[in-house]
Amino acid sequence: MTEEEFEQTLAAGSPPEGLTVPLEALWWDGKGDWAKAHSLVDELETREGMAVHAYLHRKEGEEWNADYWYQRAGKQFHRAALEEEWAALVSGFLDK
Repeated sequence: MTEEEFEQTLAAGSPPEGLTVPLEALWWDGKGDWAKAHSLVDELETREGMAVHAYLHRKEGEEWNADYWYQRAGKQFHRAALEEEWAALVSGFLDK
């Protein structure tokens, strides 16, 4: 699946089958359901899950909490604009 195809699935009522948990969380965030997205990664102890967790806290406006999760993820996914970061996460996870 490409990033464009992933974005097109946002028109559906539920995420496509076979998504990883971090991608499903990004899907729900793309639908505007921050709480559902956060609930999926809140306890997920993988680098991908922690990167999404960081993004979600940044989106929420909690920079200090986001910084903690970025450090735990061990990577710098942060982009200037939230939309760019969402796209970078989706693209990176789809490439795996």
